[in-house]
Formats: sequence, C-alpha cells, structure tokens
Amino acid sequence: MWFTSDNASGAPAEVMDALGRANEGWASAYGADDPTSRACDAIRDVFEAPEAAVYFVSVGTAANALALGCLTRPWEAVFCHRTAHIEEDEGGAPEFFTDGAKLTLAGGADGMMDIAGLTRALTEAGDSIHNVKCGALSITQTTEVGTNYPIETVTALTTLARDNGMGVHMDGTRLANALAATGLSPAEMTWKAGVDILCLGGTKNGALAAEAVILFDKAKAWEFERRRKRGGHLFSKMRFMSAQFEALMTDDLWLRLAAHSNGRAARLAEGLRQMPDIRILHPVDANLIFAEIPVALHEAMMARGAAYYAMPIFGRPDHLRIRLVSSFQTTDEDVDALLAAFRQGC
Repeated sequence: MWFTSDNASGAPAEVMDALGRANEGWASAYGADDPTSRACDAIRDVFEAPEAAVYFVSVGTAANALALGCLTRPWEAVFCHRTAHIEEDEGGAPEFFTDGAKLTLAGGADGMMDIAGLTRALTEAGDSIHNVKCGALSITQTTEVGTNYPIETVTALTTLARDNGMGVHMDGTRLANALAATGLSPAEMTWKAGVDILCLGGTKNGALAAEAVILFDKAKAWEFERRRKRGGHLFSKMRFMSAQFEALMTDDLWLRLAAHSNGRAARLAEGLRQMPDIRILHPVDANLIFAEIPVALHEAMMARGAAYYAMPIFGRPDHLRIRLVSSFQTTDEDVDALLAAFRQGC
C-alpha cells in the first residue's frame, strides 16, 4: 500500500525499452545525438511550438531554478503561491541559481494563486529603489495540493504579469496530470495562455530521472545553455534522458500514464469520502489527495503497512494532515487494499 509519492514508482516498459535502444552502439555526447534530436522534435510537435528550445536535466529542482535564472535578475522578485514547490521544497535552489532573487508569496485558496492575491503582492512589493523589482511569475500546474488552475485563471495571471513587466514560468512537474484531467492541449495550457518557460516533468510520470525545460521564446536559449553548464547539469550521455522523453511523447504515453494515475486517485478519494473519520482538504483534480485524520487512525494504518506522508496540524495534536499520491503503477487492487485498511482502522 505505497502512496508516498509518484517519485516512488518505477518506469513503464516503453521507457525501459527506449533506454535499451539508446544503449546500443555509440552516440555523440552532450546532446549532439539522435535520441536527443528526436525527443526535442517530438516535444515541439506535441506543444505546437516548432521554434521552441528544449533542454533536458535530471531533476525538477534544477529545471525550475535554472529556468527562473533566465527570467530574473538578482535584484528582482519571483512571485509564487505560498505552497509552491520553489518556496517549500527546493532548499533555496531558486534563490541560489538566480543569484539572490527574492521569492515573494501570493495568496489564494487550494494551492492556486488568484488575481486578488497576486495584485496585493505586487502592490505590497513597492516600486522604489528600496524594493526589489518585479521579475517573474511562477505558476504550478498541477498545484502542490493536487488542484488544477482553470485556464481562465492562468491567462488572467499571465496577463497581469505582463502588465507588470514580468515573464512567466510554469512548474509543470505534473502537467501531464493536469492535461489528462482537463482535456486541454499542451499548447493551450502553456504558451497560448502566456507561459514563457515550462518545466515539464518526466520523473513523476514514468521517467527514471529526466525533466525537460521548454523555452517558448528562443531568445533565452543561449542563457539557459550557459546556466545549465555552469550549474553542473549538462550531462554527457544525454541520450539516456532524451530517450525517455521520446518514449513518453510517443502515442501520448505520458498522457495515458497520467490519466491512469488520476483515475486511481479519484477512486481512492471516493472511498475516503465515505468514512466519517476522514476529511479531504482540497478538491482532488489530479493524483494527489490531502486529508485530515485522527492520530489514532494514522497509527493503526502504519501498523497495517500503509505508506504515505503525514504532517502535524498546528493546534490540533490529536489529528494529522496526510498526503496520498497515486502513480501510473497504482492499481485498483492497491487502492482497494488501502481503503479496506482505513475502514478497519476507523
């Protein structure tokens, strides 16, 4: 009953087969190879962005931090939601790779920044020599609490960012889940909605260690290449990263894997809602569920072998907040076994 993270899953057969093919023979290093060329072309085709620059790194933290470095200067601010991964889970890497740009938090319910929250943050940021300048807006899709921004909200936020002279970064580590849930096209969700740089997740959706950074405006490509090298993320055997994305893009595998993951989370959420001791905290739009449960129930679940993340709730020592995450490997049987354990614990 493993529901800690979609990072805990393995890789589908298609990805492993692609790695096997990439391992045959010799190939030029540092991305000058056929798998990398094919993967970049496949991503451009999928996103309807023939002029986009596409680069690969191994982890999402590097993707986000390097991308933000291309959008901000050290005396500028990156506006993001208070629960954004770049704020809570990247150990200062965005500040490090931007040479000190300030993360400025904006509010909004269910992990989503709203216009009022961003407007307030921009107003409070000020516009004098004593304040940092507006640098970039960062949006996470799917959010860190498992919700999906409506496309109208994304467009409104990016428009406000442009009106304030800012570029837009999208942390899309679970973008496939958002696309599978909404039915929007990759282009509609990103550059058509005003996104300048997308960090496209692979690892949480079936890759071993591969993330893509897509610069829809090639003018920043030279800077990203320099930053990637300077940051130690230019891999010599790039073909092994690229081959994974080539496989994921083929026949919409990345979207099919995400749709499966979303479906298992929906099944789990439906079952949890029927249990009086469990309160789901946010809409379940993708493959993450956050819930509040009694400590006694959590202890019973741990004794039954359940695996998920638990976090304390300030002022409520008798309850915990838990996070349950499904993946492409999660089966209906896995979900039903966890639900059965919860019922027994309740």
